Amino acid sequence: MPELPEVQTIVNQLSKKLVGKTIESVHVLLPKMFEGKKEGVEGAKIKSVERRAKIIVIKMDNGNNIVVHLKMTGQLIFGQGDKDNKGYVAETISFSQGIPFAGFQLPGKSTHVIFDLDHGAKLFFNDNRQFGWVRIINDEELAVIDGKHGPEPFEKDFSPEYLLKICSTWGRPIKLLLMEQGKIAGIGNIYANEALWYAGISPSIKARDLVKEHPEKVHELFNAIKKVLEMGIKYQGSSAADEAFVNALGEKGKMQDHFEVYQKQGKPCKKCGTKIETIRLGGRGTFFCPKCQK
Repeated sequence: MPELPEVQTIVNQLSKKLVGKTIESVHVLLPKMFEGKKEGVEGAKIKSVERRAKIIVIKMDNGNNIVVHLKMTGQLIFGQGDKDNKGYVAETISFSQGIPFAGFQLPGKSTHVIFDLDHGAKLFFNDNRQFGWVRIINDEELAVIDGKHGPEPFEKDFSPEYLLKICSTWGRPIKLLLMEQGKIAGIGNIYANEALWYAGISPSIKARDLVKEHPEKVHELFNAIKKVLEMGIKYQGSSAADEAFVNALGEKGKMQDHFEVYQKQGKPCKKCGTKIETIRLGGRGTFFCPKCQK
């Protein structure tokens, strides 16, 4: 599932491509993936592209918004091509393990919504597993979504003191707290695993027990959260084992080359050499070093 770094990567790229463009028409190919009235954005100009938690928000100059949640396998890809062409392609051809791929002749089988833009550009929403969604909503409806999420990890409301506060009242495993969007926005399974390894904290320890037994670790966790998210943005997200994530230009991320524990089961911990183990917490695969993370 795309998390904060993956979504921020897409937002950064789309901001350069979309701002100032007009949406000429919207084609909904699979109605269940789309909510709202497409007429609410047709003819409007794109004012900004922003992120809230794991959600992409495309703000229009008429007060409406295109809100996209990629969920598990969603993709939002910018295409540029000639309308007389056989199809549109992502702007770049990227390479994965030395194998070239231009795997986005668009629209494809998993393309569910197409936004026609001026000057021959298009924006494609793809989703192989069909868990994601696109919604057209106004600012008041957007405020409701905003209110359901906790502070952003890079904003001042997210502080060591805040993290200590929410940990002290959480009686479940610390990893589940990190993934709770109502407490902290944007962190998912991948970056929770990585942050806990950097902080040397067991993913299964109850958050309030961590505060009682090792309160100093909470500050280390705060720094680790920022560290792994910054790394994720630097390397433009992670295309993990399912390789579902690509950025807005059709390129795979590179953060997976820098994972320390995620999907590293059986491999030696870089700190101590102990083999990485895996358990399930909250239904998600959880990777950790049994020696370094207590």
